[in-house]
Amino acid sequence: MLPQQLGYYMPAEWTRHERTFISWPVQQSMCFPEDYAAVCEGYAAIARAIAEFEPVAVIVNPDDIDHVQAYFESSEHPVELLPIPHNDAWFRDNGPTFLRGQDGSVAAVNWKFNAWGGKYSPWDLDDDVAPQMLTHYDIKRFDAPLVMEGGSIHVDGEGTAITTEECLLNTNRNPEMTKEQIERDLQQYLNVENVIWLERGLFGDETDGHVDNIACFAAPGQVILQVHSDPADENYEITQDNLRILQEAVDAKGRKLDIVQIEGPPARYHEGNRLTLSYLNFYFVNDGIILPVFGGEAEETDRQAEATLQRLYPERRIRTVNGMAIIKEGGNVHCTTQQQIASAQEG
Repeated sequence: MLPQQLGYYMPAEWTRHERTFISWPVQQSMCFPEDYAAVCEGYAAIARAIAEFEPVAVIVNPDDIDHVQAYFESSEHPVELLPIPHNDAWFRDNGPTFLRGQDGSVAAVNWKFNAWGGKYSPWDLDDDVAPQMLTHYDIKRFDAPLVMEGGSIHVDGEGTAITTEECLLNTNRNPEMTKEQIERDLQQYLNVENVIWLERGLFGDETDGHVDNIACFAAPGQVILQVHSDPADENYEITQDNLRILQEAVDAKGRKLDIVQIEGPPARYHEGNRLTLSYLNFYFVNDGIILPVFGGEAEETDRQAEATLQRLYPERRIRTVNGMAIIKEGGNVHCTTQQQIASAQEG
């Protein structure tokens, strides 16, 4: 039977976590392998920040255990190292999606993974990480027939999901499936009733428009959207189109959405390519938020983004991290993480 039939559903990210998973960078798979040491320090900084709020488990290639352990030996909050072979380090995308059952128990969906439409080979180890990890923690597993990355969806925990057509309908993911078939799988495996389809993600995003760079639920009935207000910016039309779609949408409860806009940071480039800078790639942790900030010309938008999130979540501590530390590799804080929801008995 499928999760929906058994009453399992995907809770919102702000639901209490048991732990956060991160997988460690692999030099051979990096876009810029010469930056390996700096990227490792960036990952370690993210893991240490999260560990201030909740337990962290880092998936490490077995030969790298001693190397990775050295980054955390003096940490106030130790992290768990889990030796599982993997090809790449974006665990949001090849990791499982955790579900909660009617009895409060935890299960997970194991999606198919093909390295963002076959962009990076090999990916066989990454596709096998979730089953090994779920077996290690003795977590019930549902194997889905859909190629999908965790960064392509957000849910409100009350029956609504948000995604982009640019990603989920891309022929490099599930070319044999229609939009209706993909939506049906989302409904059956996440137990959602309504899917809101944005058109595109941020300009140049090599994930083919992951929603976690452009929009997320802040609460049931409320969405945060990154916008770019300069008409000359490549993201202006994209974000205005997505704003219009959200303004016209209703969620699974029939509510019109309250849309909170966050101005995106100024464009920044590396080797002629625009980097995918996004404040929406923040991550909810227990009693806090981990927010990437970018400095320099983005100092003012950094301040505005932090102030907006603090206004929305006065009870949470906003913990900023250097958003430039790993962005050249194609992602940021949310992309590196995957939350294991706590059982109802635990929170």
